[in-house]
Amino acid sequence: MGLLHEIQASLMDGGDLAPILLKLKFLGARLGSAPLEEWVHYESNGYPKDVEVPPYRIVHPSYQGTFSGPAGMMIKHAPIPRALIAQFASERWVNYTIRESVSAIEELIRNGGGQNGQYSIQASDLIIVLQGNIYEDMACNSIVGSIGRSALVAIQNSVREKILGFTIDLEKAVPIASEIDIGSKSSNISPESEKVTKIVNHIVHGNYTTISNSGSNSTFTFNLTQGDQAAFAANLIEAGISKADANELAEIVASEQPDGSGQFFGAKAKEWIGKNIGKALDGTWKVGLDAAGKVLAAAAIAYYGIGPT
Repeated sequence: MGLLHEIQASLMDGGDLAPILLKLKFLGARLGSAPLEEWVHYESNGYPKDVEVPPYRIVHPSYQGTFSGPAGMMIKHAPIPRALIAQFASERWVNYTIRESVSAIEELIRNGGGQNGQYSIQASDLIIVLQGNIYEDMACNSIVGSIGRSALVAIQNSVREKILGFTIDLEKAVPIASEIDIGSKSSNISPESEKVTKIVNHIVHGNYTTISNSGSNSTFTFNLTQGDQAAFAANLIEAGISKADANELAEIVASEQPDGSGQFFGAKAKEWIGKNIGKALDGTWKVGLDAAGKVLAAAAIAYYGIGPT
């Protein structure tokens, strides 16, 4: 049995993910795919604070606080609406990133997710920020943040499903990958690394596209969630389109839909591109004319969810 099918069989058995990830890491090395190896490394060892986590590792904690007031008044375990947390603190407290390794997450699940079936997070920093903003004339004494066991199980299942989805798509796109075993060499597989990278980006991060920059060896890889206007603009800026133009086109794209089947843009966006595409020639945009067209089309495909290129 090849390594790819071993991984699929292990997933079906429902065992721990750690040994499956080890097999996937070996497979990634033979495929010559750095993005696959990187994803496996972070899932196996945890995500550092300076590394963005995939969307499936963002959860929404609940918060409770203890408050004291005049004449010994006290409110314990009072739920704090997430809207107030976001308003007075920041979105990161309501869209919380789980950075622990898969093994750590599975251990928490086995232990019931922590005390009372909840995974506690350090929320003491919120005491100062929320002081006086929850109950009038009452002091905030403590805040506890918690994530339900079900959220941890969802992360575990997401990783499992993504590994399975990756192996299925890989077998279709790169049939020779199913022949890799422990004794395989990477020489016959590595030329397919670009296909592997596309599959990884699509499975792990969502919509993607990778294009080559005309006249150089540069490539642009888009990791863009459908309908994310800010990410649409950010990808254009990274590809070499000026910030002002990227933001302007992002607003237009968000305001309309493509003109029918087979079209990437609506009427306003087409008109804007016609007026501005010359900036790829005069040096205003740091991208060649041919690549600029591909960049714009690729970003639109990802934004509207038309499908990968």
